[in-house]
Amino acid sequence: MSVRTASVGKDSDDSRPGPGGRVTERQEQTAPDAVMTRIGQVVMLCHAGDREEARHRFLELWAEIGEDGDPLHRCTLAHFMADAQDDPCDELAWDLRALTAAEELTDDRPARHESAIAVRALYPSLHLNLAADYVRLARADAARTHLRRARRAAEALGEDNYSDGVRAAISRLELRLGDGGSTGDGRWGPPRQRP
Repeated sequence: MSVRTASVGKDSDDSRPGPGGRVTERQEQTAPDAVMTRIGQVVMLCHAGDREEARHRFLELWAEIGEDGDPLHRCTLAHFMADAQDDPCDELAWDLRALTAAEELTDDRPARHESAIAVRALYPSLHLNLAADYVRLARADAARTHLRRARRAAEALGEDNYSDGVRAAISRLELRLGDGGSTGDGRWGPPRQRP
């Protein structure tokens, strides 16, 4: 039930001046991030089926980044490292690390890198993955707590295929837990079909 995205780098090539004409600052923000690129390479390895090697490489990167390293790097790596785990308890531990790093990120990095929207978009997936972890561990109350948080956080998502997929996964897990889907206005239904 993991909902993780393989898009870990920034794709923007827009170097036009932003407010205040800070071209240099915007260029720094869109420059490739070598650590995120390396994380993305390991994600591809994991998706290709070599989970053991992916775990090994993720652990090497984790050691390089360090417990006090950049929260975006720690969040992203932990988020994907959870997918490489065979044991549900280990998956939960990595998903909790990802959430902890994301919480640090909201106060620190977005202020420097204008990524507050991207950070808010992480929360639905982080909470959804935690809910799924708790389901696998037969901890329904904890699963429901994170599922409610995922649903609330999903309001920050845009209207695209990824967002539709996250919302659909939230609804499926709610149905599985007997929570009946949308709370409130009932706006969520099946994902829209795209041309």
